[in-house]
Amino acid sequence: MSYMKGDLLTKTRKLVKGLAKTEPRWLKPMEKAPPVVFPRSDGKVKPISLPEDVYVNKFYQKHPESKYEDPIKLTSFSPVPARIFAGRMLELKEQGVREEEAMAIADMEYRGEKKAKKQAYKRLKEIARIQGKRLPPNPYPSAIKEIQAEERPYVRDRFFNPHILDIVKKLKEERAADMRERFGGRAM
Repeated sequence: MSYMKGDLLTKTRKLVKGLAKTEPRWLKPMEKAPPVVFPRSDGKVKPISLPEDVYVNKFYQKHPESKYEDPIKLTSFSPVPARIFAGRMLELKEQGVREEEAMAIADMEYRGEKKAKKQAYKRLKEIARIQGKRLPPNPYPSAIKEIQAEERPYVRDRFFNPHILDIVKKLKEERAADMRERFGGRAM
């Protein structure tokens, strides 16, 4: 039945009419009250756009480093700085501020917040040094540094894990054997 066009009701009618199938009990009640037919899409999914998307794009044009320093954390409830910036822009525009001025104000607030975070971490480090404690981890690390911190144990592991060292040793032996075969024992 997959080669036939139409829904289940249409296909079944064609099969019964062509004597390929006996008429099922449910056919007559279903013809009296046919199922709802939902409109089909033309295959093109329209992109979802929010009112602040224009300002998010402007923010990333002005601060391209923010794409990497302020990642989208799916487990976090706090929005990324670009969304905060865009929301502030919309808020200021609703209050009647011109776009250029709103952009300047929102940008100044973003830079001030970023600077405040850096100074707060700097103060945390100073306090830890005075107290003789270990330095606290950066509460505002960049995305690249977070990824590197996650990968660090695996990078170090390749030098000390005996299983990996055995694999490396075997690869070196195979390479040496290949070189001996190619050059007839002259290499290495």
